[in-house]
Amino acid sequence: MNWDARDRVPFGQLSAIKAGAGDTVLFLHGVGLRAEAWAAQIDHFAPEYSVIVPDMPGHGESECLGVGAKLTDFTDRIAGAMSAPAMVVGHSMGAMIAMDLAIRYPGKVRGVAALNAIYRRDAAAKAAVTSRVATLDGNANSDPEPTLCRWFGERESPERRACRKWLGSVSPHGYRAAYSVFATEDGPSETALSVLSCPALFMTGDAEPNSTPAMSRAMAKLVPDGRAHIVEGAAHMMPMTHADAVNSALLSFFEDVSR
Repeated sequence: MNWDARDRVPFGQLSAIKAGAGDTVLFLHGVGLRAEAWAAQIDHFAPEYSVIVPDMPGHGESECLGVGAKLTDFTDRIAGAMSAPAMVVGHSMGAMIAMDLAIRYPGKVRGVAALNAIYRRDAAAKAAVTSRVATLDGNANSDPEPTLCRWFGERESPERRACRKWLGSVSPHGYRAAYSVFATEDGPSETALSVLSCPALFMTGDAEPNSTPAMSRAMAKLVPDGRAHIVEGAAHMMPMTHADAVNSALLSFFEDVSR
């Protein structure tokens, strides 16, 4: 897979990779990454779908939000760029945005897929993300190796090298703004999930220690048309490391939504 930079076009106030034609699928990446993190999905789905992959505010070629930005600010920036309803897929913090979009802008979301989404962290996990936020000054990027070890382990790979490059080049201010939101959010409310009006897929890896299978199953159980899918052998960066399994599950979901 080629993780190199791709051309961008405007998407509202954001920059985005666009490819293909057909029903629209919107992919939202996680903290510290950029649109190219979805390269395996862009190449797989563009032959049949209109694929839109924006850089999160403060990432890639998209401008940062202001100081003190909240999850709703990230979501509103995405919603403001959408001209038609779409199937929305988010990974990690992108999953937070995707779920908030489905909850607050139901007319814009035909179906939502939340990949590696957190839901009700335990005390240890809350303490860990809070501690990481405290180390961010918004002026310089932190050493990416601890993050890469959590995502990939010690083994080197093209995916690990790509993420190292992205984490090293992301705007320090943009990273801190996004990670601060990621650390303080704890998933949608039970009420919001119980009245979600569109189909929802919650997918994670069985080797994922943070956005765990139990979290995905708990959210799926609350949504009227919810389902969980656990990818064997996958951890946090499964859209990159287990693209075939992820793409297969997404395609089945898209086809169900379109019926």
